[in-house]
Amino acid sequence: MEARAIAKHIRISPRKMKPIADLVRGKNANEAIAILKFTPRKGARVLKKVIESAMANAENNYAMDAENLYISEVYANQGPTMKRWKAGSMGRANPILRRTSHIGVVLKEKE
Repeated sequence: MEARAIAKHIRISPRKMKPIADLVRGKNANEAIAILKFTPRKGARVLKKVIESAMANAENNYAMDAENLYISEVYANQGPTMKRWKAGSMGRANPILRRTSHIGVVLKEKE
């Protein structure tokens, strides 16, 4: 049995999210929340909310015990890129790419 949660269109680039996801991959869910609580990066706050959502899904939808949950999968895939333009020199336009992420967490119960 597995419980999952996905946050889509989060305004942080996947390149910044992936090192934070690597911090908690394979850890106990409560331990992962404790690690993220003291990680001073924007992506840590977002990932913490997704893990808490997956834990709530596990408890309420699948009657799993919160103490036995561990993170089997965590990923930060690229979402749609917002394309903007900025004035450049000599009348040109320079592109600005505002990247987004789809952040997913899959929790499983230890036997």
